[in-house]
Amino acid sequence: MLSEPAAAVVHATLPAVGASLAEITERFYGGLFTARPDLLRDLFNRGNQAAGTQRQALAGSIAAFATHLLEHPEQRPDAMLSRIAHKHASLGVTPEQYALVHEHLFAAIAEVLGEAVTPEVAAAWDEVYWLMANALQAVEKRLYEESGEPGWRQWEVVERVAETADVTTFRLRPLDGGAVADFRAGQYVSVRVELPDGARQIRQYSLSGASGSGLRQFSVKRVPGGGGAPEGEVSNHLHARVHEGDVLELSAPYGDLVLEDAAGTPLLLASAGIGVTPMIAMLAQLAEGGHGAPVTVVHGDRSPADHALRADHQAYAHKLPDATVHFWYERDATPGTHTGLVDLHAITIPPGTRAYLCGPLPFMRTLRTQLLTKGLSPADIHYEVFGPDLWMSRA
Repeated sequence: MLSEPAAAVVHATLPAVGASLAEITERFYGGLFTARPDLLRDLFNRGNQAAGTQRQALAGSIAAFATHLLEHPEQRPDAMLSRIAHKHASLGVTPEQYALVHEHLFAAIAEVLGEAVTPEVAAAWDEVYWLMANALQAVEKRLYEESGEPGWRQWEVVERVAETADVTTFRLRPLDGGAVADFRAGQYVSVRVELPDGARQIRQYSLSGASGSGLRQFSVKRVPGGGGAPEGEVSNHLHARVHEGDVLELSAPYGDLVLEDAAGTPLLLASAGIGVTPMIAMLAQLAEGGHGAPVTVVHGDRSPADHALRADHQAYAHKLPDATVHFWYERDATPGTHTGLVDLHAITIPPGTRAYLCGPLPFMRTLRTQLLTKGLSPADIHYEVFGPDLWMSRA
Protein backbone atom coordinates (compact mmCIF):
# COMPACT_ATOMS: atom_id res chain seq x y z
CA MET A 1 0.00 0.00 0.00
CA LEU A 2 1.02 3.62 -0.39
CA SER A 3 2.68 5.37 2.53
CA GLU A 4 0.50 8.02 4.17
CA PRO A 5 2.58 10.97 2.86
CA ALA A 6 2.57 9.54 -0.67
CA ALA A 7 -1.18 8.87 -0.54
CA ALA A 8 -1.85 12.49 0.38
CA VAL A 9 0.32 13.78 -2.46
CA VAL A 10 -1.17 11.37 -5.03
CA HIS A 11 -4.69 12.33 -3.92
CA ALA A 12 -3.87 16.00 -4.41
CA THR A 13 -2.11 15.60 -7.75
CA LEU A 14 -4.15 12.82 -9.37
CA PRO A 15 -6.50 15.25 -11.18
CA ALA A 16 -3.57 17.12 -12.75
CA VAL A 17 -1.64 13.97 -13.60
CA GLY A 18 -4.77 12.26 -14.91
CA ALA A 19 -5.61 15.21 -17.14
CA SER A 20 -2.09 15.11 -18.60
CA LEU A 21 -1.70 11.34 -18.99
CA ALA A 22 -2.45 11.36 -22.71
CA GLU A 23 0.39 13.82 -23.34
CA ILE A 24 2.65 12.09 -20.81
CA THR A 25 2.24 8.67 -22.42
CA GLU A 26 2.74 10.11 -25.91
CA ARG A 27 6.03 11.68 -24.87
CA PHE A 28 6.98 8.56 -22.93
CA TYR A 29 6.70 6.33 -25.98
CA GLY A 30 8.45 8.92 -28.14
CA GLY A 31 11.41 9.06 -25.78
CA LEU A 32 11.50 5.30 -25.27
CA PHE A 33 11.51 4.49 -28.98
CA THR A 34 14.07 7.20 -29.73
CA ALA A 35 16.41 5.59 -27.21
CA ARG A 36 15.44 2.00 -28.06
CA PRO A 37 14.04 1.72 -31.59
CA ASP A 38 14.47 -2.06 -31.34
CA LEU A 39 11.56 -2.18 -28.87
CA LEU A 40 9.15 -0.69 -31.42
CA ARG A 41 10.52 -2.98 -34.11
CA ASP A 42 10.54 -6.23 -32.14
CA LEU A 43 8.31 -5.95 -29.05
CA PHE A 44 5.60 -3.30 -29.23
CA ASN A 45 2.70 -3.56 -31.67
CA ARG A 46 3.45 -0.97 -34.37
CA GLY A 47 -0.20 -0.87 -35.42
CA ASN A 48 -1.40 -0.01 -31.92
CA GLN A 49 1.30 2.62 -31.62
CA ALA A 50 0.27 4.22 -34.91
CA ALA A 51 -3.40 4.21 -33.88
CA GLY A 52 -2.65 5.55 -30.38
CA THR A 53 -4.55 2.78 -28.63
CA GLN A 54 -1.54 1.58 -26.64
CA ARG A 55 -1.09 5.08 -25.21
CA GLN A 56 -4.75 5.14 -24.19
CA ALA A 57 -4.44 1.75 -22.50
CA LEU A 58 -1.30 2.73 -20.57
CA ALA A 59 -2.85 5.99 -19.40
CA GLY A 60 -6.00 4.16 -18.33
CA SER A 61 -4.12 1.51 -16.38
CA ILE A 62 -1.97 4.07 -14.51
CA ALA A 63 -4.99 6.16 -13.57
CA ALA A 64 -7.00 3.09 -12.56
CA PHE A 65 -4.18 1.71 -10.42
CA ALA A 66 -3.56 5.02 -8.64
CA THR A 67 -7.29 5.51 -8.03
CA HIS A 68 -7.58 2.00 -6.61
CA LEU A 69 -4.67 2.60 -4.22
CA LEU A 70 -6.45 5.64 -2.85
CA GLU A 71 -9.96 4.20 -2.66
CA HIS A 72 -9.01 0.69 -1.48
CA PRO A 73 -5.63 1.03 0.29
CA GLU A 74 -5.94 -2.42 1.84
CA GLN A 75 -6.40 -4.22 -1.51
CA ARG A 76 -4.48 -4.75 -4.73
CA PRO A 77 -6.42 -4.59 -8.01
CA ASP A 78 -5.50 -8.19 -8.77
CA ALA A 79 -7.88 -8.61 -11.71
CA MET A 80 -6.32 -5.68 -13.57
CA LEU A 81 -2.78 -6.75 -12.66
CA SER A 82 -3.41 -10.34 -13.76
CA ARG A 83 -4.65 -9.27 -17.19
CA ILE A 84 -1.60 -7.08 -17.79
CA ALA A 85 0.83 -9.67 -16.40
CA HIS A 86 -0.48 -12.42 -18.68
CA LYS A 87 0.01 -10.13 -21.71
CA HIS A 88 3.52 -9.23 -20.54
CA ALA A 89 4.45 -12.87 -19.98
CA SER A 90 3.25 -13.79 -23.46
CA LEU A 91 5.57 -11.11 -24.85
CA GLY A 92 8.56 -12.19 -22.76
CA VAL A 93 8.80 -8.93 -20.78
CA THR A 94 11.81 -8.91 -18.42
CA PRO A 95 12.41 -7.19 -15.04
CA GLU A 96 15.10 -5.01 -16.62
CA GLN A 97 12.53 -3.46 -18.92
CA TYR A 98 10.59 -2.06 -15.95
CA ALA A 99 13.58 0.10 -15.00
CA LEU A 100 13.78 1.34 -18.59
CA VAL A 101 10.08 2.21 -18.61
CA HIS A 102 10.49 4.01 -15.27
CA GLU A 103 13.31 6.14 -16.67
CA HIS A 104 11.40 7.34 -19.71
CA LEU A 105 7.99 7.59 -18.03
CA PHE A 106 9.27 9.87 -15.28
CA ALA A 107 11.22 11.93 -17.79
CA ALA A 108 7.94 12.46 -19.65
CA ILE A 109 6.10 13.39 -16.44
CA ALA A 110 8.74 15.99 -15.60
CA GLU A 111 8.68 17.35 -19.14
CA VAL A 112 4.90 17.73 -19.24
CA LEU A 113 4.22 18.95 -15.69
CA GLY A 114 7.39 20.99 -15.27
CA GLU A 115 7.80 22.77 -11.94
CA ALA A 116 4.73 21.06 -10.52
CA VAL A 117 6.86 17.93 -10.16
CA THR A 118 8.44 18.73 -6.82
CA PRO A 119 10.65 16.16 -5.07
CA GLU A 120 7.62 15.18 -2.97
CA VAL A 121 5.41 14.69 -6.02
CA ALA A 122 8.11 12.69 -7.81
CA ALA A 123 8.63 10.47 -4.77
CA ALA A 124 4.90 9.83 -4.34
CA TRP A 125 4.37 8.82 -7.96
CA ASP A 126 7.55 6.78 -7.80
CA GLU A 127 5.84 4.75 -5.06
CA VAL A 128 2.80 4.25 -7.30
CA TYR A 129 4.93 3.07 -10.20
CA TRP A 130 7.01 0.58 -8.23
CA LEU A 131 4.00 -0.80 -6.36
CA MET A 132 2.46 -1.58 -9.75
CA ALA A 133 5.70 -2.73 -11.37
CA ASN A 134 6.78 -4.99 -8.52
CA ALA A 135 3.33 -6.55 -8.28
CA LEU A 136 3.36 -7.25 -12.02
CA GLN A 137 6.85 -8.73 -11.89
CA ALA A 138 5.80 -11.08 -9.09
CA VAL A 139 2.83 -12.35 -11.10
CA GLU A 140 4.92 -12.66 -14.27
CA LYS A 141 7.63 -14.61 -12.43
CA ARG A 142 4.99 -17.09 -11.26
CA LEU A 143 3.52 -17.37 -14.75
CA TYR A 144 6.94 -18.05 -16.28
CA GLU A 145 7.61 -20.74 -13.66
CA GLU A 146 4.22 -22.40 -14.21
CA SER A 147 4.56 -22.35 -17.98
CA GLY A 148 5.17 -25.71 -19.59
CA GLU A 149 6.96 -24.02 -22.50
CA PRO A 150 8.96 -21.03 -21.24
CA GLY A 151 10.33 -18.68 -23.87
CA TRP A 152 9.80 -18.92 -27.61
CA ARG A 153 9.40 -22.28 -29.35
CA GLN A 154 9.34 -23.13 -33.05
CA TRP A 155 6.17 -24.70 -34.45
CA GLU A 156 5.53 -26.08 -37.93
CA VAL A 157 2.29 -25.32 -39.73
CA VAL A 158 0.71 -28.67 -40.59
CA GLU A 159 -2.62 -27.34 -41.89
CA ARG A 160 -4.34 -24.08 -42.73
CA VAL A 161 -8.09 -23.84 -43.25
CA ALA A 162 -9.99 -20.93 -44.80
CA GLU A 163 -12.91 -20.47 -42.40
CA THR A 164 -14.32 -17.37 -44.12
CA ALA A 165 -13.07 -14.85 -46.67
CA ASP A 166 -11.16 -13.08 -43.89
CA VAL A 167 -10.47 -15.76 -41.25
CA THR A 168 -7.93 -18.58 -41.54
CA THR A 169 -7.23 -21.29 -38.99
CA PHE A 170 -3.64 -22.49 -38.52
CA ARG A 171 -2.79 -25.84 -36.93
CA LEU A 172 0.80 -26.39 -35.79
CA ARG A 173 2.99 -29.01 -34.11
CA PRO A 174 6.28 -28.40 -32.29
CA LEU A 175 9.24 -28.53 -34.64
CA ASP A 176 11.34 -30.28 -31.97
CA GLY A 177 8.83 -33.15 -31.74
CA GLY A 178 8.50 -32.62 -28.00
CA ALA A 179 5.44 -32.76 -25.81
CA VAL A 180 2.66 -30.21 -26.10
CA ALA A 181 1.51 -28.85 -22.75
CA ASP A 182 -2.21 -28.58 -22.12
CA PHE A 183 -3.79 -25.14 -22.00
CA ARG A 184 -6.85 -23.70 -20.29
CA ALA A 185 -9.79 -22.95 -22.55
CA GLY A 186 -9.85 -19.23 -23.26
CA GLN A 187 -6.08 -18.73 -23.28
CA TYR A 188 -4.02 -17.30 -26.13
CA VAL A 189 -0.51 -17.64 -27.50
CA SER A 190 1.80 -14.94 -28.81
CA VAL A 191 2.93 -15.48 -32.39
CA ARG A 192 6.18 -13.83 -33.52
CA VAL A 193 6.88 -13.39 -37.23
CA GLU A 194 9.61 -11.70 -39.23
CA LEU A 195 8.14 -9.16 -41.62
CA PRO A 196 9.68 -8.14 -44.97
CA ASP A 197 11.37 -5.08 -43.39
CA GLY A 198 13.15 -7.29 -40.84
CA ALA A 199 10.92 -6.36 -37.88
CA ARG A 200 9.90 -9.24 -35.64
CA GLN A 201 6.37 -8.31 -34.65
CA ILE A 202 4.29 -10.15 -32.06
CA ARG A 203 0.53 -10.66 -31.85
CA GLN A 204 -1.73 -12.67 -29.56
CA TYR A 205 -4.29 -15.17 -30.88
CA SER A 206 -6.77 -17.19 -28.84
CA LEU A 207 -6.40 -20.95 -29.06
CA SER A 208 -9.50 -22.11 -30.90
CA GLY A 209 -9.16 -25.89 -30.68
CA ALA A 210 -9.52 -28.44 -27.93
CA SER A 211 -6.67 -28.96 -25.48
CA GLY A 212 -4.85 -32.28 -25.43
CA SER A 213 -4.72 -32.77 -29.20
CA GLY A 214 -0.92 -32.50 -29.52
CA LEU A 215 -1.38 -29.46 -31.76
CA ARG A 216 -1.83 -25.75 -31.34
CA GLN A 217 -4.70 -24.20 -33.26
CA PHE A 218 -5.47 -20.51 -33.62
CA SER A 219 -7.65 -18.57 -36.03
CA VAL A 220 -6.61 -15.23 -37.52
CA LYS A 221 -8.86 -12.53 -38.93
CA ARG A 222 -7.19 -10.44 -41.61
CA VAL A 223 -7.36 -6.78 -40.55
CA PRO A 224 -7.79 -4.39 -43.50
CA GLY A 225 -6.63 -0.81 -43.41
CA GLY A 226 -8.97 2.13 -43.80
CA GLY A 227 -10.51 5.01 -41.95
CA GLY A 228 -7.12 6.26 -40.86
CA ALA A 229 -6.19 2.93 -39.27
CA PRO A 230 -3.27 0.87 -40.64
CA GLU A 231 -3.86 -2.64 -41.92
CA GLY A 232 -2.91 -5.49 -39.63
CA GLU A 233 0.75 -6.20 -40.35
CA VAL A 234 0.87 -9.67 -38.84
CA SER A 235 -2.63 -10.84 -39.77
CA ASN A 236 -2.06 -9.96 -43.42
CA HIS A 237 1.40 -11.55 -43.34
CA LEU A 238 -0.01 -14.79 -41.96
CA HIS A 239 -2.80 -14.89 -44.54
CA ALA A 240 -0.56 -14.10 -47.51
CA ARG A 241 2.77 -15.72 -46.68
CA VAL A 242 2.42 -18.56 -44.16
CA HIS A 243 1.54 -22.00 -45.49
CA GLU A 244 1.89 -25.68 -44.60
CA GLY A 245 5.51 -26.50 -43.81
CA ASP A 246 6.38 -22.97 -42.67
CA VAL A 247 7.65 -22.38 -39.15
CA LEU A 248 6.36 -19.85 -36.62
CA GLU A 249 7.55 -18.89 -33.15
CA LEU A 250 4.93 -19.30 -30.41
CA SER A 251 4.90 -18.48 -26.73
CA ALA A 252 3.41 -20.69 -24.06
CA PRO A 253 -0.35 -20.24 -23.51
CA TYR A 254 -1.35 -17.28 -21.33
CA GLY A 255 -4.51 -15.36 -20.50
CA ASP A 256 -6.83 -15.06 -17.53
CA LEU A 257 -10.23 -15.34 -19.25
CA VAL A 258 -10.50 -19.04 -18.49
CA LEU A 259 -13.22 -21.37 -17.29
CA GLU A 260 -12.83 -21.78 -13.56
CA ASP A 261 -14.49 -24.74 -11.82
CA ALA A 262 -17.85 -24.55 -13.58
CA ALA A 263 -19.46 -27.80 -12.37
CA GLY A 264 -23.13 -27.11 -11.69
CA THR A 265 -22.82 -23.44 -12.72
CA PRO A 266 -25.01 -21.97 -15.48
CA LEU A 267 -22.84 -20.27 -18.09
CA LEU A 268 -23.26 -17.64 -20.80
CA LEU A 269 -20.68 -17.65 -23.60
CA ALA A 270 -21.23 -14.51 -25.69
CA SER A 271 -19.10 -13.42 -28.63
CA ALA A 272 -19.10 -11.25 -31.72
CA GLY A 273 -16.93 -11.54 -34.82
CA ILE A 274 -13.52 -13.11 -34.24
CA GLY A 275 -14.29 -13.04 -30.51
CA VAL A 276 -15.76 -16.47 -31.15
CA THR A 277 -12.33 -18.14 -30.93
CA PRO A 278 -11.94 -18.51 -27.14
CA MET A 279 -15.61 -19.53 -26.89
CA ILE A 280 -14.98 -22.49 -29.21
CA ALA A 281 -12.24 -23.77 -26.89
CA MET A 282 -14.50 -23.26 -23.86
CA LEU A 283 -17.36 -25.18 -25.50
CA ALA A 284 -14.97 -27.98 -26.44
CA GLN A 285 -13.83 -28.25 -22.82
CA LEU A 286 -17.41 -28.21 -21.51
CA ALA A 287 -18.50 -30.88 -24.00
CA GLU A 288 -15.54 -33.10 -23.15
CA GLY A 289 -16.17 -32.70 -19.42
CA GLY A 290 -19.88 -33.46 -19.69
CA HIS A 291 -21.02 -30.11 -18.28
CA GLY A 292 -24.66 -30.62 -17.29
CA ALA A 293 -25.73 -27.16 -16.12
CA PRO A 294 -27.41 -24.73 -18.54
CA VAL A 295 -25.17 -23.07 -21.13
CA THR A 296 -26.44 -20.09 -23.13
CA VAL A 297 -24.45 -19.61 -26.35
CA VAL A 298 -24.71 -16.18 -27.97
CA HIS A 299 -22.94 -14.85 -31.06
CA GLY A 300 -23.30 -11.89 -33.37
CA ASP A 301 -21.80 -11.43 -36.84
CA ARG A 302 -22.29 -9.63 -40.13
CA SER A 303 -23.71 -12.73 -41.84
CA PRO A 304 -23.57 -16.53 -41.60
CA ALA A 305 -20.79 -16.49 -44.22
CA ASP A 306 -18.73 -14.22 -41.93
CA HIS A 307 -19.27 -16.42 -38.85
CA ALA A 308 -15.90 -18.14 -38.41
CA LEU A 309 -15.93 -21.68 -36.95
CA ARG A 310 -19.73 -21.70 -37.18
CA ALA A 311 -19.93 -25.48 -37.62
CA ASP A 312 -17.75 -26.06 -34.54
CA HIS A 313 -19.77 -23.49 -32.61
CA GLN A 314 -22.96 -25.41 -33.27
CA ALA A 315 -21.48 -28.90 -32.96
CA TYR A 316 -19.91 -28.37 -29.53
CA ALA A 317 -23.04 -26.65 -28.22
CA HIS A 318 -25.21 -29.53 -29.42
CA LYS A 319 -23.05 -31.99 -27.47
CA LEU A 320 -24.14 -30.33 -24.22
CA PRO A 321 -27.32 -31.67 -22.61
CA ASP A 322 -28.71 -28.26 -21.64
CA ALA A 323 -27.49 -25.66 -24.12
CA THR A 324 -29.44 -23.00 -25.99
CA VAL A 325 -27.94 -21.30 -29.04
CA HIS A 326 -28.77 -17.76 -30.22
CA PHE A 327 -27.06 -16.35 -33.31
CA TRP A 328 -27.65 -12.82 -34.63
CA TYR A 329 -26.72 -11.70 -38.15
CA GLU A 330 -26.92 -8.21 -39.57
CA ARG A 331 -27.90 -9.67 -42.94
CA ASP A 332 -28.84 -13.00 -44.54
CA ALA A 333 -30.11 -14.47 -41.27
CA THR A 334 -31.12 -18.11 -41.70
CA PRO A 335 -34.16 -19.83 -40.13
CA GLY A 336 -33.70 -20.22 -36.39
CA THR A 337 -31.39 -17.21 -36.12
CA HIS A 338 -32.04 -13.52 -35.39
CA THR A 339 -31.66 -10.46 -37.61
CA GLY A 340 -29.78 -7.43 -36.30
CA LEU A 341 -27.45 -6.91 -33.36
CA VAL A 342 -27.24 -9.13 -30.30
CA ASP A 343 -29.98 -8.27 -27.81
CA LEU A 344 -30.40 -10.26 -24.61
CA HIS A 345 -33.63 -8.65 -23.40
CA ALA A 346 -35.83 -11.52 -24.63
CA ILE A 347 -33.33 -14.25 -23.69
CA THR A 348 -33.85 -16.17 -20.45
CA ILE A 349 -30.67 -16.14 -18.35
CA PRO A 350 -30.78 -18.65 -15.47
CA PRO A 351 -30.11 -17.28 -11.98
CA GLY A 352 -26.50 -17.57 -10.86
CA THR A 353 -25.15 -17.49 -14.42
CA ARG A 354 -21.46 -16.79 -14.93
CA ALA A 355 -20.88 -14.85 -18.15
CA TYR A 356 -17.88 -14.76 -20.49
CA LEU A 357 -17.77 -12.05 -23.17
CA CYS A 358 -15.42 -11.57 -26.11
CA GLY A 359 -15.78 -9.15 -29.00
CA PRO A 360 -15.59 -5.44 -29.80
CA LEU A 361 -15.78 -3.14 -26.78
CA PRO A 362 -19.18 -1.60 -27.73
CA PHE A 363 -20.63 -5.10 -27.98
CA MET A 364 -19.26 -6.13 -24.57
CA ARG A 365 -20.34 -2.91 -22.87
CA THR A 366 -23.87 -3.32 -24.23
CA LEU A 367 -24.13 -6.93 -23.09
CA ARG A 368 -22.67 -6.14 -19.68
CA THR A 369 -25.34 -3.48 -19.16
CA GLN A 370 -28.07 -5.89 -20.24
CA LEU A 371 -26.76 -8.63 -17.97
CA LEU A 372 -26.61 -6.30 -14.97
CA THR A 373 -30.19 -5.30 -15.70
CA LYS A 374 -31.10 -8.99 -15.62
CA GLY A 375 -29.61 -9.30 -12.14
CA LEU A 376 -26.19 -10.83 -12.81
CA SER A 377 -23.50 -9.93 -10.32
CA PRO A 378 -20.71 -7.73 -11.72
CA ALA A 379 -18.24 -10.27 -10.30
CA ASP A 380 -19.76 -12.94 -12.56
CA ILE A 381 -19.21 -11.03 -15.82
CA HIS A 382 -15.79 -11.70 -17.36
CA TYR A 383 -14.39 -10.39 -20.62
CA GLU A 384 -11.48 -10.59 -23.05
CA VAL A 385 -10.22 -7.72 -25.20
CA PHE A 386 -8.28 -8.38 -28.39
CA GLY A 387 -5.60 -5.68 -28.40
CA PRO A 388 -4.99 -2.95 -25.79
CA ASP A 389 -7.57 -3.03 -23.01
CA LEU A 390 -9.32 0.33 -23.38
CA TRP A 391 -12.12 -0.52 -20.95
CA MET A 392 -10.23 1.32 -18.18
CA SER A 393 -9.53 4.37 -20.35
CA ARG A 394 -13.17 5.46 -20.10
CA ALA A 395 -14.80 6.87 -17.03
